[in-house]
Formats: sequence, C-alpha cells, structure tokens
Amino acid sequence: MLVPILLFLLVYAFIASEKIDKTIVAILGAGVAIAMHLISYEDALRSVDLNVLFLLIGMMVVVNTLADTGVFEWLAIRLARLARGNGLVIAVLFMLMTAVLSAFLDNVTTVILMAPITILLAQLLELPIAPLLIMEAVFSNIGGTGTLIGDPPNILIGSQAQLSFNDFILNLGPPILVMTLLLAGVLALILRKSCRTQANVRLRIAQSRPEKAILQPDVLRKALVVFALMIGGFIGGRFLNIEPGMIALVGAMVMVLVCRKDVPHLLARVEWDTILFFTGLFMLVAMLEHHLVFDYLGKMILNVCGGNLMATTLTILWFSAIASTIVNNIPLVMAMIPLVKGLIPVFAQQAGIDDPSLIQAQIANPLYWSLALGACLGGNGTLVGASANVVIAQIANRNNCRITFWSFTRYGLPFMLASLLISHIYIYLRYFGGFGRIF
Repeated sequence: MLVPILLFLLVYAFIASEKIDKTIVAILGAGVAIAMHLISYEDALRSVDLNVLFLLIGMMVVVNTLADTGVFEWLAIRLARLARGNGLVIAVLFMLMTAVLSAFLDNVTTVILMAPITILLAQLLELPIAPLLIMEAVFSNIGGTGTLIGDPPNILIGSQAQLSFNDFILNLGPPILVMTLLLAGVLALILRKSCRTQANVRLRIAQSRPEKAILQPDVLRKALVVFALMIGGFIGGRFLNIEPGMIALVGAMVMVLVCRKDVPHLLARVEWDTILFFTGLFMLVAMLEHHLVFDYLGKMILNVCGGNLMATTLTILWFSAIASTIVNNIPLVMAMIPLVKGLIPVFAQQAGIDDPSLIQAQIANPLYWSLALGACLGGNGTLVGASANVVIAQIANRNNCRITFWSFTRYGLPFMLASLLISHIYIYLRYFGGFGRIF
C-alpha cells in the first residue's frame, strides 16, 4: 500500500509545483504505475470513465460550433448593456447564472458555455479575467451540487444509491440556495474595487450593437435546435438510462452534420490535453483503490468515530471534501460509495432497525448527502478537485490568461471552507437536530 501512495503523492507534488505540464505528469504517473504492476493495464483502462470523457469531448465540439456563429459575443454585449456596463453587477449576475445553469445542465457543460462569454466581457469592460473565471468554476460546482444531473459525482451517487431527481432537490436544494446567495454577496465585497468600470467603457457599451456580432445566423438557428434537443436529452436521459456522455457525443456529431461543419477542424480544437489529464488521473486513483487505500481509510473513519452515526456522517462530509482537493471528486466518489454502502448495515444493526424505509431515512440519507456535499463542494479547494476547474483553466490558458494551481486555490479554498461550514450546520440541524420533521 505504501508504494502506490508514495507514487500518487509524488505525481500530485509535481502537479502542484507546475514545473512540468500536469497532463504529462498524470500520464507518466499512470505509465509508471502500470510498469511497476501496481495496477494491471486492463484494470487501468476499465477505470477510465468514458462517460465523463465523452461529455467533455462532445460539449467542446458543440461550444466550438456555436462560437463560430458569434452567439457568445452577442450574449456578452446584451448582458453588458442590460447591466449598463456596471462591472460588479455583471460579475455577480454571471456567477448566479452559472450556478443556476449548472443545476440543470452539468457544471462542466456550463463552464464550457460560460467561459468564452466571460472572457469576452472581461476584455470589453477591462475587468480581471482570471479571478472571474476561477469564481465561475467555483459557482458552477456549488450550483451543480443541488441536483442529480448537476455534477458527475451526484450522477454516480444517485445511480448507486437509487436516489431520484426529486430526492436531490429536496435534500440538497436548501443548503445550496443559501450558500449561493450568501457567497454571491461575499464575492461582491471582494470584487467591488477590481470590477469598477470607467465612464468611457460604459459609453462604449451603450453604443454597441449586439446584432452585429452574429456572423452565421442560419448555422446558429440549426445549432440551437440541436442544442435544445441535447438539453432535453440530459434531463430525460436518466429515465431512459442513457448516459449524458453519449448524449453529448451523439448530439455533437448531429450538430456537425446539420450545420455542415468540417469535422477535422472541430476535433482539432478539442482540449485533448484535458482529456488525457483525466485519463491519467482516473488510472492513478484506480491504483489507490486497487490497493484498498480507500477501504483502509473507511475503516479508520469508523474506528475514529467510535460507531457514532452523527460523527461518522460529519466526518464523511469533511473527509470527502479534503480528499477532493487532492484527487478529482469523480473517481473519489467511485471509491467512497462502496465505503458508505458498507457502513449502512453496520449502523442499522447497531440501532436495531430492519425496516428498509427507516434505514434509508435515518441512516443512508445522511451518509449519502454528506458524501455528495463534501465531494462536490470540496472540489472547489484546488485546481484538480473538480472537472470544471481543470476545463476552465485550460480554456483560460488557451486565451492567454494563465490560471495556476495556487492562484485557483487562493480564491477557491476560502469559498470551499465557507460552503462546508454551511453544509455542516445544515446536516446537523436537519438529520440530527430535530429539524428533519420540518422537511
């Protein structure tokens, strides 16, 4: 167990130091793990979540197709005119919009859609680009935590625990709404000086003509129809048992076909470094899982908590959050779900409960919701914590705006800690403090 842990820590240290590109480090680390037989090549391949990769590739193709039409420029100018060029108002509105969209799409798709608009608006209004993009990733992770389809970890938890869309809304919606509004207010205080706009910039916004931004109106109409069908697919795919990754990939190819776009040109614009980074990361976390590192941690949590359900629940919240700052939250949740499943019968037997509905309500729900809140919100702690963070950093880098590991952490970590504190209070009050009768 020691060698896999040391290898992973070494890889993570190189990623955090940014001395070598993180994609190279992740792939080399996975290669070393396979060469040292710490995980077999077959198991490493099986650990790669194609649903996540297909979702990324498909949405990158879709966004690039839409970008060619000028629709992002149109949206940017329209929003700037609506806010009368007030940079702070625009920044806060963008974060709230990102959180809402992430709840009903997924957070990766949302940042892929929103990042180009944010960059354009920031350039137009002479606002700091990097902080806005980082906070966009943060709010996408917060908003995505509230629903079944908002964040890939929730999709995994919902599928394995047989939790419905309504279950997520009723249990995670309240704390997510509270923290979104509170943190938006905090963000306004932080950005109040850096997001001031000059009078000449506001005049430029007032004189702008958004309609001039649309370069390919016919292509835009066709692309929007296909995109609307894709959104319907994301919402209904859970009921039809179709993974969002396949919906995104097929939808992207349909859009390319309908809009008569050049496939090699669009595929060349896919962020392949991001795809390879996730591939290596999946393999490295699978290596840890293969050597029962997460099982050992689960037993340690149970022993430390002394068999107390409330202590175990809150420990899972903080442990999954802290672990998500180190490893990507998607493979972490894959490893943590079996851990939680194993704890449920232990606590049920300890409490003398054999009614499945009571076990679900009193034991399973607190554990699963703590895992969802911890993993999704913990992803805000570092650049590698969540898929949306990595994607938005790659988009920023390609637009000559460098987001480093530490620059992301400087903004993301305080917001992560604040959101976890709210989650801690909520879980205690709702499931252990008597407030559960209200809901």
